[in-house]
Amino acid sequence: MHVLRELELTRGSGRVTKTGTTLSGEPSVASAVEWELHLPGRPTLKIHDNHWRNGERDLVVHKPPVMPEMPSALSNLHGRLRSGIAPTPGRRELRVMVYPTYVDQHGRPRINKSLTTEALADRMGLFVLRELTDREDVTLEPAHDRPDLPLVDLDDPQDEKPFQHALFFPAEDDETPVLGFVHFRVLPVLRHIDWLAPDGR
Repeated sequence: MHVLRELELTRGSGRVTKTGTTLSGEPSVASAVEWELHLPGRPTLKIHDNHWRNGERDLVVHKPPVMPEMPSALSNLHGRLRSGIAPTPGRRELRVMVYPTYVDQHGRPRINKSLTTEALADRMGLFVLRELTDREDVTLEPAHDRPDLPLVDLDDPQDEKPFQHALFFPAEDDETPVLGFVHFRVLPVLRHIDWLAPDGR
């Protein structure tokens, strides 16, 4: 599938077995679905959708044994800033947090957790958020069910209260969390290192 105009995201045919530590810190074995992100003239980035034996699941830019040459900000994203995929209490959907990446003054990718919906739209692009939520049964909502949080309205994104946003999607949908991860975790770094136009669509 195409991501913006320049990138192509493809799913591998098999799974990769790997050992490591889950987001909760438990040593485990994962069966990883491998996705490849292709940018013409640049090294291919591999994204692993790790399904851990203990039931946890996360997404990460896979760090290969030998790294191809690339700017440090992108190199530093490999194997770091994993994004968890979790069930939602009282709901059938799964959830991935929408924490957009930025690069600090030392060239290290970091994440923002709490943003107003307008600030999130400014960071990711309103067209991207609409594209994601136009997918079947996918919604962008406050990550936590609290009565004091405003609704997420992409036609009128609020700029008053920052909170944590999440993308909710059906459990059988394997594409949406990876596509979201590419948009909020990888693309900001590609733009920072000028591998992607600032307003690339």
